[in-house]
Amino acid sequence: MNALIAVLQLLVAAAFVSIPVVRDRYGALAAAAAEAELRRQGVRTTALSENGMRFDAGGHETWAPVGIAAVITASAVLNLTQAGIATTATWIVQSLVLAVNGLILYSNLTAVSSVQAAFRRKDDPELARIEVAPLLRAAEHAFPRWVRTLQNARHTVVFGASALALVALAAA
Repeated sequence: MNALIAVLQLLVAAAFVSIPVVRDRYGALAAAAAEAELRRQGVRTTALSENGMRFDAGGHETWAPVGIAAVITASAVLNLTQAGIATTATWIVQSLVLAVNGLILYSNLTAVSSVQAAFRRKDDPELARIEVAPLLRAAEHAFPRWVRTLQNARHTVVFGASALALVALAAA
């Protein structure tokens, strides 16, 4: 049972690592597309970088998923070595992973309204007039089409494998 749980955890860890890998490879293209959209809207092209909005693998877009993957991997190692704390660690880690991935999914689904609200809070008239939906659409279309499929698969793996790991624990 522990080996199955560890395999499920390693799948979840790999899913999280896919985020910065894709952003590292295609983030610059997404940033360029977003800047082109800002130019089309007559907004300074530095507005996003000045306000910490990134499409690459910098900052929290790398350390957060890699950190989460490291914690999940550590829990998988505990399961593989059948450490006494493995069961408790798995309950905690996989429950938190489910919650965090739920927040990530929510953030993805509410990106337009979240970015609009963030821009309004900046009290910058130029930011306030940015049409956010076309801006995010331009950045999204700079990523290859398969990235959307990967994103959906990632959510499926994270939710599914985490739930299966918890069910396996409960059944043990």
